[in-house]
Amino acid sequence: MAQLKEVYLAGGCFWGAEHYLKQIRGVVETEVGFANGHLDNPSYKQVKAGDTGFAETVHIKYDPDVVGLELLLELYFKAIDPLSLNKQGEDEGTQYRTGIYYTDPSDIQVIDKVYGAVEEAAGQPLAVEKLPLQNFFTAEEYHQDYLDKIPTGYCHLPEALFEFARKANK
Repeated sequence: MAQLKEVYLAGGCFWGAEHYLKQIRGVVETEVGFANGHLDNPSYKQVKAGDTGFAETVHIKYDPDVVGLELLLELYFKAIDPLSLNKQGEDEGTQYRTGIYYTDPSDIQVIDKVYGAVEEAAGQPLAVEKLPLQNFFTAEEYHQDYLDKIPTGYCHLPEALFEFARKANK
């Protein structure tokens, strides 16, 4: 296995985003939490209030020999509405904004390529942040792998999308 790489993706409610992204072959580990806000170690309750600056985010570790960042981002864009500002599905607020947060500056070239292609296809500016990761705090344990623990739990993503992700790079 190659050395793992990482990226942080905000796609609305992190329960569904995590469940979707972990279906992709080559995604080795996921963790939900809060990115790019202005508190130390916020709670879900604090973030849900909407004034912490944090976005619900999925930290993804992936094997670049199995899934490249380009495909990972293309699949990410299939699970979000990239034109919707601070809203995905029924979830509204800055904590549900979309974003691509990176830790490796060499990833920006791939991020810009995929982002640009989606923006061109949309014919208008995207509402998706693309920024270096400033900070990330892990959410409480009950949020981790939530839809594995509670398969009937709330999710803004359609079930068919999970199947799509499982087959995306077979």
